[in-house]
Amino acid sequence: MRIEPAFLFDLDGTLVDSVYQHVLAWKEALDSEGVDLSVWRIHRKIGMSGGLFTDQLKRETGVDMSEDRLERLRRKHAEAYRRMSSQIRPLPGARELLAWLTNAGLQWAIATSGRMETAGVNLDALGVDPAKTPVVTRDQVKYAKPDPDLFLAAAARLNAPIETAVVVGDSIWDMLAAARCRALGVGLLCGGYGASELQQATAFRVYEDPADLLGHIDELGGRR
Repeated sequence: MRIEPAFLFDLDGTLVDSVYQHVLAWKEALDSEGVDLSVWRIHRKIGMSGGLFTDQLKRETGVDMSEDRLERLRRKHAEAYRRMSSQIRPLPGARELLAWLTNAGLQWAIATSGRMETAGVNLDALGVDPAKTPVVTRDQVKYAKPDPDLFLAAAARLNAPIETAVVVGDSIWDMLAAARCRALGVGLLCGGYGASELQQATAFRVYEDPADLLGHIDELGGRR
């Protein structure tokens, strides 16, 4: 009896080249609220939950973050990101990887810390219809990464045991969430994190991008 892996993908920086658009959109939103935060510090927060993002903002800036202000920041970020939608592209090999998994009969789903208002832009660029493909967004779970809720919900949508799932992501937050739900974490370098960072956050393997992962799919239980 063969145990087939189910693949659970992060979206930004994993399947879609959108991390830096998110960074610039957050920079625009923060500047509009008078919150001074360097671009590199924003990049380190992409992929984490909104609550963790808020906590780190408070620690690093000392600025009060009321609920009203946080809602304005979220809305302004989403508006700025949508203006950049024409720049969003699938990462090399992303579409081919998803097509290969489908043709091989292997289950896959997408689990993103983004809300559908921004994730929808990425799904359109990727050619994924959430009406036909399991997609779990921040709107659908109580906590986002590094909590495991998104990946647990995605595995449940596939009716697949989380212990046999392969979580593919580009950030340490993806790897930490994978470890917390006992899935196998696989890191990609195309979101800007280094290999050593991903490995220290429990990544089993690290590849350059989706195309590189597809070229080594046999290492993860996929069979050509």
